[in-house]
Amino acid sequence: MTNVHKGTVPSQYQSVARYVATYVVSPPISVRRIDRYDGERVTYHYRSHRTERMEHETVDVVTFIGRMVQHTMPKGFKRIRYYGVQATKTFAKVKVMIQAALAKVEGIVKGAVQIIARLTYRQRYAQSTGRDPFRCPHCQAEMEVWRIWHPTYGVIYDEGERIKRGTYASSAQRAGP
Repeated sequence: MTNVHKGTVPSQYQSVARYVATYVVSPPISVRRIDRYDGERVTYHYRSHRTERMEHETVDVVTFIGRMVQHTMPKGFKRIRYYGVQATKTFAKVKVMIQAALAKVEGIVKGAVQIIARLTYRQRYAQSTGRDPFRCPHCQAEMEVWRIWHPTYGVIYDEGERIKRGTYASSAQRAGP
């Protein structure tokens, strides 16, 4: 941890700046949560775990910086990123057991995967929900996929465009004598 008193600059200021800069990439508080800063005081908001409501707090700049800097890890400090089965040491031990278990059930799993792979989307959907995705819920007539629209990407499949491009005409010509 870097301990700098107000008004003093450490002699190795460049190395301190480089070290602190690594924490700027993922700061302890987002800039958009800072509501106001007037040079002396900082107002920010956060969701309180006790009240489950949005709380606003105004503190002087030194206190705010102190609260943010305490999230900076001391040099050489190792932060635990994974634990349990995901931990590198644990996974190395568990991996052997997982491989042995998979070897025992390999034939069963391969058979199940082959059966599932043969089912169409329509069959899998009907199997899991109990209803046919291509049956109109109102008139019970069979529907066809004409256009697929995604809220982020827009139209991702358009049957009309495929017809206009001549996709079916060219495939019919290729299939001919």
